[in-house]
Amino acid sequence: MSVVGLHLLAEYRGIDAALLDDPPTLEAALVEAAIAAGARVLDRRFHRFEGGGVSGVLLLAESHVSIHTWPALGRAAVDVYTCGEASPQRAHEVLLARLRPTSTELVTLRRGERIELVP
Repeated sequence: MSVVGLHLLAEYRGIDAALLDDPPTLEAALVEAAIAAGARVLDRRFHRFEGGGVSGVLLLAESHVSIHTWPALGRAAVDVYTCGEASPQRAHEVLLARLRPTSTELVTLRRGERIELVP
């Protein structure tokens, strides 16, 4: 199979609600994660919802990183898709250190002619 990128999908639980409702802090964490992955940030957009929660995305030269948060539930959904030499796993490691979830579910896919689960 011709692999064009790796796509990491993560569910983080048990995160401090204040952190999940703070766009500047989340933006800084995602930028740090993208840089650690070896990616180049082209643009960014973050939005805090009335009533709580943040959606944010970084447009990367290598693809994208996104986060969606639910502060009342202590949860965040993260999506890291990179092409080339960038490593979504390194981004995940930075986000674990910055967000400090108590539990995590992670799926990594190889994207290309078809999608394959990375064991």
